Amino acid sequence: MSRREITYNWKLREIMARRGVHTAKELTELLHERGITLTPNAIWRIVTQEPERIAFKVLVALCDALDVTPNDLIAYTVTDTKTLRQRSNATGQNLPELRQYRPVRARIVEDDE
Repeated sequence: MSRREITYNWKLREIMARRGVHTAKELTELLHERGITLTPNAIWRIVTQEPERIAFKVLVALCDALDVTPNDLIAYTVTDTKTLRQRSNATGQNLPELRQYRPVRARIVEDDE
């Protein structure tokens, strides 16, 4: 079984530049018009860093203010990663794959006296 690793890219600054919104203060005003009041520091973090968490109302307000969809703001990639540990080869020889070997049924014989 493989795990899936998800990475994302927060493209808010790029979209802000395309829409002519060049500062966090301008974005603050747009969000305030939509009923979102955040501290200047919180707005700055949203603009300059990839958020770990974001309130859904803030995300929707950003989309409305910049006339984009969440897919425009967040680009993500998914890759499969192996969950089994890679075998380290300390001796330089290939190690056999133990799953290929099947146990041999034991036969019990009685000793003749």
